[in-house]
Amino acid sequence: MQNDPRSHGLWELTAPPAPPTTLLYGHVDTDVAIIGAGYTGLSAALHLAQESRDVVVLEAEEIGFGGSGRNVGLVNAGLWVMPQDLMATMGATMGRRVLDLLGNGPRMVFDLVEKHAIACEATPTGTLHCAVGKGGLENLRERERQWQALGAPVRLMDATEAARHIGSTAYSGALLDERAGTIQPLAYARGLARAAIGAGARIHTHTRVTGAQQAGGWWHLRTSGGGSVRARWIIVATNAYTTNMWPELRTELVHLPYFNLATRPLPPRLLETILPQRQGAWDTREILTSFRLDQAGRMVLGSVGALDRAGRAIHHAWGRRALGRIFPQLKHEPFETEWYGSIGMTTDAVPRFHQLAPNVVSISGYNGRGISPGTAFGMVLAQLICGKMTMAQMPLPRSTAQPARARAAREAFYTVGSAVAHAGTGWL
Repeated sequence: MQNDPRSHGLWELTAPPAPPTTLLYGHVDTDVAIIGAGYTGLSAALHLAQESRDVVVLEAEEIGFGGSGRNVGLVNAGLWVMPQDLMATMGATMGRRVLDLLGNGPRMVFDLVEKHAIACEATPTGTLHCAVGKGGLENLRERERQWQALGAPVRLMDATEAARHIGSTAYSGALLDERAGTIQPLAYARGLARAAIGAGARIHTHTRVTGAQQAGGWWHLRTSGGGSVRARWIIVATNAYTTNMWPELRTELVHLPYFNLATRPLPPRLLETILPQRQGAWDTREILTSFRLDQAGRMVLGSVGALDRAGRAIHHAWGRRALGRIFPQLKHEPFETEWYGSIGMTTDAVPRFHQLAPNVVSISGYNGRGISPGTAFGMVLAQLICGKMTMAQMPLPRSTAQPARARAAREAFYTVGSAVAHAGTGWL
């Protein structure tokens, strides 16, 4: 990608090439126009094309340019909120729909990877939610109880067993979720794109949608290169990277910056001591730390913050300290790549489904869990358009986008607050 090297970092260096795409020239007619080539848009394109729908994907930059190419690569099950809290927010019927859909989300991802032979370092060995102190352990014990009541294969390990899985004694326990795993996130996005193209979808990159107007049952889209599209349906799949089109999607999300630092491939003597089953991990702190290994044995360490201006030096210094505290054997390992992006946060940590206009639909706001929800909700939108699901059967309620209160102040607080926290000398 011809953009800031801090945007996609390690993932750009190690992902297979994207499938060939072009700028849209001229005019095309289609059943469905999809704006955005991230997980949601690409999954929708694949599933629509498999149902013999004509599909055109319009991407302003490149495949996986947004959060789909910048995230940690944890393929998590469910949402951040606990199951009971989700059902309290959404109601028992719809809450259970979301829990069933996203509880099986990682399986959907790994099945697509296998079916379409997507080379994305898929590692379905689970994830570890690591407890910090007594409070963190109690939180995970409650998560275990709630998920096990739903039949999910999750299990809380004590400090001794957790240390064997993590390779560190820094935590008081860990919740193992056997449904989950890791992937190379940009490689997965590119693989979905290749599969969608193979099924018949058309993808145009560097093609920004600049205008939309409905007339006679059709939507007419104008693009930055002078091309145009006439479509019956539109899926807006721009999430946290929404710009000019349907900007209300951006204003309802609070951007949370998140960065990653990656070491060189670790030598075998060190790899033998760290994450032996290659689970991805994160901890229970409010300003969390995530860590995982890639296929080549690089340690990828992440947390909240932006690698810009003064924040870059602060977060790098924190990364050095954090790596040494969690894995003392890695305290001298240098970081070779870095990258960061934005997570779209909703007020209640639940994604939003909108009908933005007649035959214009969108799901966004994944709150840091975009891989399996993006894949699953892309499929859901395809089913809705194909008539396999009604509005009443959707797993999310239809809502009107509402601007998040004090959004700009909260975004500034996350950026500045994470830098202040990471500048301290404590565990953070």
